[in-house]
Amino acid sequence: MFTTLVAVIVALVLGHVAPGMVASLRRFDAYGDWLAWLDAHAGEGSAWRGRYGIALALLPALLLVALLQWLLAAPHLGLLALLFGVLVLAFSWGPRDLDSDVEAVIEADDLAARRLAIAHLQADGLQVREDPAGLVEAVAFSALRRWFAPLFWFLLLGPFGALGYRLLALAAVGPYAPRLPLGTAAGARVVLAAMEWPVAQLMTFSLALVGNFESVFGAWRAAGGNRWRLDGGFLGPVACASVRGELDAEAHDYSDAGMLVPALRSLPELRDAMSQIWRVLLLWLVVLALLVIAGWVS
Repeated sequence: MFTTLVAVIVALVLGHVAPGMVASLRRFDAYGDWLAWLDAHAGEGSAWRGRYGIALALLPALLLVALLQWLLAAPHLGLLALLFGVLVLAFSWGPRDLDSDVEAVIEADDLAARRLAIAHLQADGLQVREDPAGLVEAVAFSALRRWFAPLFWFLLLGPFGALGYRLLALAAVGPYAPRLPLGTAAGARVVLAAMEWPVAQLMTFSLALVGNFESVFGAWRAAGGNRWRLDGGFLGPVACASVRGELDAEAHDYSDAGMLVPALRSLPELRDAMSQIWRVLLLWLVVLALLVIAGWVS
């Protein structure tokens, strides 16, 4: 738990203090070349072209990470294990900075600049609509894929889980998806949906806690979030409901204070969506910190 807490803080600090350096480190060209090599050399009837072919792509890197994670599990290697965890999570975070991409959309001066900024949100494998609701949904899903899914799987499985999720996402819905055969791509998307579903559920619960519980819970039920199926699509409507409730509360506060609602503020929905995401991340960090303290006390 302590490793997870420190690793998340370091990943966030690095992303804000040295975004250029971090972006240059989060390069997966070798992984993309490996996928292209597999596709070029695997025959028609090979395992690579089957439903579980993505396992062949993930196996080399994950075996290496699992071996290092096991070797560093010894008590006297705690500092090295911490540094290894920080390195892998910082590498698996993102890979683009969500704050910067959202701010670029908000501050875009013209339609061309805004569409270019929106295209950066599409790097997460999303089909982003340009209306406010579509942008709010894009922020929520980008936060899931850039922040919360790597964090969740790092918490459960350590560096193995964080890197495994990142490599899977890059191959299933990321820039390397076109390099996968149809059967392999379909299998990868199923595994990705299974890994993202519990994260989307936890994000929904967190949004309910930091925002309007009734609005979020109602949107979650209406979108089918209470059904046992591997589909995290309910997160979009949930994020919209959370932001709508936040804006309504803000308007009420301004009205009570005898002030005009700042309706001319650029994309208030998007700003509040990012604010909600930060609150959720802070909530997760607080829970992690409490678990760390509880472990020390016990």
